[in-house]
Amino acid sequence: MIALDTNVLLYACDRADSRRQQIAIDLIANSRDGVLLWQVACEFVAASRKLSAQGFTASDAWNRLTEFLTLLPLILPTVGVLERGQRLPATHGVSFWDALILAACAEAGVETLYSEDVPGLPTPGALQVVNPFR
Repeated sequence: MIALDTNVLLYACDRADSRRQQIAIDLIANSRDGVLLWQVACEFVAASRKLSAQGFTASDAWNRLTEFLTLLPLILPTVGVLERGQRLPATHGVSFWDALILAACAEAGVETLYSEDVPGLPTPGALQVVNPFR
């Protein structure tokens, strides 16, 4: 099972870098065994304001999120995500928000997280973090 970080969803909507946009679109379209983490869905809507200079509105963000949800089932956080997430920043220097995403992946049984932000960091369990834009 795979999960996509917020930056992948944002690049799918960002016309400023056509190479990254196409990689993100292809990754989302071909994520048949993928899931969308609650934290990522929320962060996508909030962070999409960075695309406002391209005319991307809050309404566009909600519409795209709806499209993503037709392809990727939403995974809600559990109490275990908070417990795991609490330990990661202290032991590995991971930001709180990235720790929650890593913990949510571990809880959901995600094997690969596609992210530009956290490759190379120690991850819980067998989770592998891959930067698809390299």
